[in-house]
Amino acid sequence: MNAHIEEKLSQEPNKKVQYSLLVVLIVLIFAWSLSAISINKTSTDGTQVALNILKGIVSPDLNFLFDFTKTGVSYLLFETICIGFLGTVLGAIFSIPIAFLMAPSIMPKPVYLITRFLVVIIRTIPALVYGLMFVRVTGTGPFAGVMTMSLTSIGMVSKLYVDAIETIDRGILEAMDSLGATTYEKIRYGILPQLMSSFVSITIYRFDMNLRDATILGLVGAGGIGSPLMFAINGYKWNQVGSILIGLILLILIIEVASNKIRAKLASGE
Repeated sequence: MNAHIEEKLSQEPNKKVQYSLLVVLIVLIFAWSLSAISINKTSTDGTQVALNILKGIVSPDLNFLFDFTKTGVSYLLFETICIGFLGTVLGAIFSIPIAFLMAPSIMPKPVYLITRFLVVIIRTIPALVYGLMFVRVTGTGPFAGVMTMSLTSIGMVSKLYVDAIETIDRGILEAMDSLGATTYEKIRYGILPQLMSSFVSITIYRFDMNLRDATILGLVGAGGIGSPLMFAINGYKWNQVGSILIGLILLILIIEVASNKIRAKLASGE
């Protein structure tokens, strides 16, 4: 028996050469990438700034942290949540029809190819670029952030929705075809009931991402807590920087735990 196993193993192709070439290729690409990056030594001022931020986290401005006015951390965090939530919901709503237009098993080839091409274009542009564009169109404020989150969500969510659509039970669709069901009826009664839990799980995952992106969008004036953070750093108000960072850390942790629990329940079918 052992001899037979050894004989089979000896017949397996030797991939040591391929693996060695792959490692060498990765090392060469890594070295070439480093050549394009100039790594400067950290200055004394930079080190002092990092230390001041840490001191600000250790000794935050509690009055600023628990200020519930429109200029306080609590309100700004609430605004950030609203931007992320509304952007996710709108993006998810628009992603549903787009996902079905992208599904090869449902739509003709020209339709899903054109739709996929448009979605690839949407995904290519970074969120900050969209943020700058909407700030110029709608002005600074949360509305620009919501529009940015909606558009960037479509690029990712619609693609994940398509992956979920392609894994559905085809037998149900074949049975509906034999009954003469229309495309709308197949989507409404044969596909959506199978996809709701997957769609909700994907949407929650995207909300988790949008919450972080909404913080960054504040840096370009698209609402949320990013702008006050930038102003506090530029003004050397390290206690306020610490208050904002503590609020962000707590918010992200709470959302992370809650979203993971909800997605786990959806995955288990509870």
